[in-house]
Amino acid sequence: MIQLARSLARGGGAAETAGVLVIASVFVVPWITQNPMVYSLANQMLIAITAAFSVDIMLRMNLMTFAVPTFMAIGGYTVAILGLRHGVTDVLLLSLASFIVPALFALPLGALVLRLTGVYFVLVTFVITEITQLVLFETPGWTGGANGLVGMPAVTFFGIELGDNRAVLLVTIGLALAGAVVTASVTRGLRQHFAAIDENELLAQSLGLVVWHYKAFGFAIAAGVSGLAGFALVNMLLTAHPTSFSALSSVNYIAYAIIGGKSSMLGPIVGGALLIWAGDIFALRGEYSQFLFGFLIVVVVLVARDGIVGTIYRLGVRLVSPAPSSSSSSYSPKSSPTLSVPNAMEPLQ
Repeated sequence: MIQLARSLARGGGAAETAGVLVIASVFVVPWITQNPMVYSLANQMLIAITAAFSVDIMLRMNLMTFAVPTFMAIGGYTVAILGLRHGVTDVLLLSLASFIVPALFALPLGALVLRLTGVYFVLVTFVITEITQLVLFETPGWTGGANGLVGMPAVTFFGIELGDNRAVLLVTIGLALAGAVVTASVTRGLRQHFAAIDENELLAQSLGLVVWHYKAFGFAIAAGVSGLAGFALVNMLLTAHPTSFSALSSVNYIAYAIIGGKSSMLGPIVGGALLIWAGDIFALRGEYSQFLFGFLIVVVVLVARDGIVGTIYRLGVRLVSPAPSSSSSSYSPKSSPTLSVPNAMEPLQ
């Protein structure tokens, strides 16, 4: 039990498997209800979680990115342009395009921004998203400008049109599941490399780790996952508009990952689902909604600094672990360990 809890909270293999299974379990929702409000909320949650997966990949390397809306816009507008102007509606082809195009765009961009760390990386990625907004508004020939690209045709799956509310949710679940599988594969396969970069990048590089390769690869994969979220958003709205990819939305995606817990793939899932649900509930309070939403975020950050998943793990371990016996905690001079300081001139063993 303790080992399972540790694995889930610290990003072990069980955490990735559990995250993928949680996303896959949402496939039952369209078959147990026809409530359009439930469909809308599920769509919003899955899109937010997929975008938060992208943030989580970068946080594993101690990089907080504000560029998620940029890659969401690239993926979303790629799908809209292919559908409206080239007649491509196959959901599999559009999914590949929404992943590959942002990932390819991220490679040369990463050559410029991945040399930065800390607040400089945050600032540059935020500016990139602001520039993306400007480009979307000022290039009407490609993006439709302030009007956006309206009237995107319904996607198809082997010739079957997926245009009703249930089908749209199924597409969103499929895209979120694809993002979860990609995130799980990358974070599990490169866990030790990302952890070394997170702990001490200079030390990892001095020990022979090609830090640049792993950061560029992680950045490209995170961009591709963001593109999947952008595809899901455009498919839900049937419109690609610049306001859907504002720079301030990146703050929400970061909040989902950090509040849920960045040490586990379950963190973005829990954080995204909880905050989207809370935002929907607080919206009923009108002018108080932003205050209540912000208050919830502040409380969670102050009370659960390891995120919700990390805090639950710590509490669970305390409850399950046996209390230390009094005999083991008693002081005995004969059993006290001796401190051995190695000679500075001798190599450490």
